[in-house]
Amino acid sequence: MLKRLTAVLLLVAAFGLGPARAQDVAAPFDADLQRLAEILGTLHYLRGICGNNEGAKWRNEMQALTDAETPSGERRARMIAGFNRGYNGFQQTYRTCTPAAGIAIRRYIEEGAKISRDLTARYAN
Repeated sequence: MLKRLTAVLLLVAAFGLGPARAQDVAAPFDADLQRLAEILGTLHYLRGICGNNEGAKWRNEMQALTDAETPSGERRARMIAGFNRGYNGFQQTYRTCTPAAGIAIRRYIEEGAKISRDLTARYAN
C-alpha cells in the first residue's frame, strides 16, 4: 500500500497533476477586472488633480481589489498594468483640472460602479 501511494505521489509530482491554483487560471471576468483596474488608475490621477483631497483612496481601492482577487503571475501583472495605463493615459492628457476632467471623473465613476454591480450580480455566491 505504501509503495502504491508513493508511486501515485511521484506521478502527480512528475506530471503536475496536483490541484490547480485558482489564481493562476484566467477567470471569465478578467477583462472586467482589468477594465475596473484601469478606471481606478484614471480616478486616482484625475481626482488628485481636481483637488478632491482623497489622497490614496483610489490606489487603496485597487489594492483592496487585488487583495480580494489574489491574482498571481500574469493575472496580477495585467491588473496592475491596467491601473497604470489609466493613470498614465490621463496624466499625459490633463495637467490641471478642467471641466472635461470633471465630466470624465463622473463617467468613470458610473462605469466602475456598473462593472462592480454586474460582476457582483453575475459571480457573487
